[in-house]
Amino acid sequence: MNLEEYQYLTTGQLAQRTGMTLRALRYYDKIGLLKPTQYNHASVRLYSKDDVARLQKIQMLKYIGLSLAEIKELIINDTAPEQDLGSSLKMQKEIIQHKISHMKYVSKAIEEALGIPDEQTHEVDWEDLADIIQAIQKEKDWSEQYHNAVRLQARIRLYDHFSWNKVGWHRWFFEHLGTLPHLKILELGCGDAALWRRNANLVPKTWSITLTDLSAGMLEEAKISLGAHSRQFKFLLADAQSIPFHENEFDIVIANHMLYHVIDMNLAISEMHRVLKPRGCLYASTMSQSHLQEIEQLTRSFDPHIQVLDPVMERFQLDNGKDKLQTSFTEIELIRFEDHMQIDDVQPLIQYITSTPMNARKVLVGAKLDQFTTYLQEKIEEKGSLYITKDSGFFLARKN
Repeated sequence: MNLEEYQYLTTGQLAQRTGMTLRALRYYDKIGLLKPTQYNHASVRLYSKDDVARLQKIQMLKYIGLSLAEIKELIINDTAPEQDLGSSLKMQKEIIQHKISHMKYVSKAIEEALGIPDEQTHEVDWEDLADIIQAIQKEKDWSEQYHNAVRLQARIRLYDHFSWNKVGWHRWFFEHLGTLPHLKILELGCGDAALWRRNANLVPKTWSITLTDLSAGMLEEAKISLGAHSRQFKFLLADAQSIPFHENEFDIVIANHMLYHVIDMNLAISEMHRVLKPRGCLYASTMSQSHLQEIEQLTRSFDPHIQVLDPVMERFQLDNGKDKLQTSFTEIELIRFEDHMQIDDVQPLIQYITSTPMNARKVLVGAKLDQFTTYLQEKIEEKGSLYITKDSGFFLARKN
């Protein structure tokens, strides 16, 4: 059966094509997990292409270990359109890769336990068993992992679709690193290595690059996201407040949108200065106070109790960053990324607003979300589009 030949599929046709049982499909309908788009005159369930996309997502989430209750909550709260299949499948692929990586981690722990039996009893000892349990316990909360992936995708979607500057932040920032050969580079707080993944084919082969993060999970994500390109990188669990390298080791140190998270910022800045070679450069990026303020203002005018933007970013901004860096550096230049957004579609904006770590996603639910959607739609219709300021950039600080 070719799905493209059918506008709708009956329950039987969908079961035959996907390998699902009739009983499972009817149960999904009963619990509200997958209701058919419509019924025909004989009350036969009819499933559309969007229904098939939802079923695929349900089965993927079930495959990685989520319960039907967790899946139902995720599916209901997922504001991303089913039609955005490409982005959805890429995200699902990344989650599956994380799952594979964790299974390999557990397998390695079992392999090590089998390979080193106790010399006298020839049995696996208690310590080996404890190591296996610890490896299993490092299993991710896949429900939260999926939530985080959806939220990150929502932010990327808004920037990619509505930003005026089509070069994009990651390409623009990377180009400022230059192309000199044989550079030794350290990135602190690398996250999922988006800077390098989006410029993978442009990275000079002679560069020696060390990616660090305070989170072992983020380093794992960085390795997975870089794929075959990861061979050019070293990965290290490290704290920016205590960088595990000698003085004068690196030509470039990168702190890309991360310094505002560091508890002792002065100590981190001092550490970055210490590991840089003489005339080495620190690239410390952040935003200004005006960055995305229209989004915050729009939301607050609807309900003053809703928060969208994380105030932690105020600790290191384009407005105060030079003063912070002057504790260790004297030669500092601010370079701004010129950009803005002109948003004429309400759904990607709502997806962004409910993707941040603040309280918007908890407040904007049910009838409140419907009211907010209407409110934003009226604003867009009134003005044609919503102008959103984007004001980001980086400080280039050179070690004298």
